[in-house]
Amino acid sequence: MRKGAITRDAVLKAVTEYDEMGRLEFLARYHFGEARSYLLLHEGREYDSKAIAGVAHKWDHGRALLPEEFSGGKDQAAAWLQRAGFEVKAVKNPDWARDEIILACHLVMANDWKGLDANDRRVIELSDLLQLMPIHAEADRNETFRNLNGVARKTFDIATRHPDYQGKPTKGGALDVEVLHEFLARPTEMTEVAQLIRQGITAGDLQALPLDDDEGLDDYSAPEGRLLMSRHKRRERNKGLRKKKIAAVLKQGGALSCEACGFDFEEVYGDRGSGYIECHHVVPLHEAGEGRTKLNDLALICANCHRMIHRRAPWPTPEGLRNIIMSRRDTAAHIPAQKNADAAEPANDRA
Repeated sequence: MRKGAITRDAVLKAVTEYDEMGRLEFLARYHFGEARSYLLLHEGREYDSKAIAGVAHKWDHGRALLPEEFSGGKDQAAAWLQRAGFEVKAVKNPDWARDEIILACHLVMANDWKGLDANDRRVIELSDLLQLMPIHAEADRNETFRNLNGVARKTFDIATRHPDYQGKPTKGGALDVEVLHEFLARPTEMTEVAQLIRQGITAGDLQALPLDDDEGLDDYSAPEGRLLMSRHKRRERNKGLRKKKIAAVLKQGGALSCEACGFDFEEVYGDRGSGYIECHHVVPLHEAGEGRTKLNDLALICANCHRMIHRRAPWPTPEGLRNIIMSRRDTAAHIPAQKNADAAEPANDRA
């Protein structure tokens, strides 16, 4: 039996069985509990998605899956049902993402670190804005997703965690506290971040960001959130800008070596590495609006150094990472000697 290989016909047979038995008997017979993540929607009715997906296997493979053999989340049962052409919806709304909390925290800061009521026009505006953000898939949202009461509650979760608040804090999350402390430590920069996110969503640039564009972002650290980080990565991946940057460096007689550690792909890999190096967009996220990217906004960097720059905030510049490498090299004999790093200075030219 291949888990998830279920047909639409098998799902419909499981739905019919569910209807004939009734919910409680159906769940009891196949040892499933009530759905905790997603519900299957069919002809105006709701069904426990995990149980339906598990029993559908019986009709396609001769045996229903046991509850412990798979998950009811979006990576298994919900995804299988969607692949078979069915609609699913979330039982509860997804946790607030950093980008969303940044906007809420900015609103609380503008309100002198006090929570806002659900009928406040600013809460209404923020609720509308959060509905447009592409962070959460439609299937992960239910009818109360980021509604006025939920947004207002989040402002109090943030406000009651402020160091000057004297009462009992509401039940927020650790991420609320993290973002709050970012605003307290860097109010100007985080205000710029919030404004960039807001502008990007309103203008449609960040609103149109593909949901899967942030693949691999879990390895990156950016207090500014996933949307600005995703836009940053898109700019670094721009093949046209990368080619122009490489051409400009070669025209000036420079080498395609990493500006942090000096690694040269062609020198190590020969023809296979000829002309290859990655680009890093050096403008901080809180400053990188929708203006035209200049070539001197880009640094030539090897894959290892690129990953190390993004790994932990605040991100060092290539020069800052080079200083870290040089400092380490003085105390760790096994680190290779830097080569051509001093010559690999950013080109001061424009696209």
